[in-house]
Amino acid sequence: MKTSRQYMHPRIGSMRQIASLRRAVLDDDKGRGMRIVEIDNGSGLSFTVYPDRGMDLGEARFRGIPLVWLTANGPVAPQFYEQRGFDWLGTWGGGLLTGCGLMNVGGPAECGGEAHGLHGRLSHTPAGEVNTRTGWNGDRYELEVTGKIRDGRVFSRNLLLTRRISTALGDNSITVEDKVENQGFGTVPLMLLYHMNFGWPLVDEGAYLEAVPHEVQPQNDVAAAGLGEWERILPPAPDFREQVFYHDIPGDAEGIASIRLVNPGLKLALRVSYRTAELPWLVQWRMFGQGEYVCGLEPANCHPEGQPAMERKGLLRKLAPRESFTTRINIGLEEL
Repeated sequence: MKTSRQYMHPRIGSMRQIASLRRAVLDDDKGRGMRIVEIDNGSGLSFTVYPDRGMDLGEARFRGIPLVWLTANGPVAPQFYEQRGFDWLGTWGGGLLTGCGLMNVGGPAECGGEAHGLHGRLSHTPAGEVNTRTGWNGDRYELEVTGKIRDGRVFSRNLLLTRRISTALGDNSITVEDKVENQGFGTVPLMLLYHMNFGWPLVDEGAYLEAVPHEVQPQNDVAAAGLGEWERILPPAPDFREQVFYHDIPGDAEGIASIRLVNPGLKLALRVSYRTAELPWLVQWRMFGQGEYVCGLEPANCHPEGQPAMERKGLLRKLAPRESFTTRINIGLEEL
């Protein structure tokens, strides 16, 4: 399809008949009152943004094919969140991207007298200054959503994350750009993991993961048992025990690392790319249980083991006063 402005302008009444961005509010179940932004980029790629869930990404499809795994919880508004222990699991909906952090990634932890639940509060914090934009940039028709999420605590920290989610007509990809600023006056920890959850039919027996040669480390003994076949997608199995691997994928000449989820049966591949300077690890969550059938690909600046463990390992990233930290992730679809 020709997508230049000059070609399309005399042929359509509104760009909404080709590519659209729609703001709405959910009106049922535990998602009632939650803002959403539905984006269709006119090239077969559609997805939903959740401003009230830390600018997470929920449902996603490419040319009618579902890409992600969704939990039975459904979309849940942030007021139902309980930060104790593993209660995060009761309000997590899965989806294309769940933000984990900013103070904790991994299991529950206590740091400096403050209790942090599983994967932190980021995914349950509403964004402010949420803006949407569509329009031409030369011959490129762009669609984007921006929002700001603050993680603040009196006598402790003042962090601001600004997220920009963008795509374009004719572009089979989504870009997520985050800037985290320490607006306080003390040095604070920063843990950030992008929990992407891919599901059936993209995830199915015969599909596989593909990356350049690199080091892969199992998180524990359960993962070690599956290390020899980390790249394989298996059929659903009863009592499957989740496995987590840490990938150290080298970047290319521009410092970009990539991993692909390839499904030959669908003739489709999904690629996750990220900058290793800010996100040195790719965490793989391998979960092939019944009803919990998901492949997680998660660029991160930490291991998902909680803040105290990262401190002990000397791997805890910290932000000095007025320092900022910027990440960029791209999720792309490729037809084989």
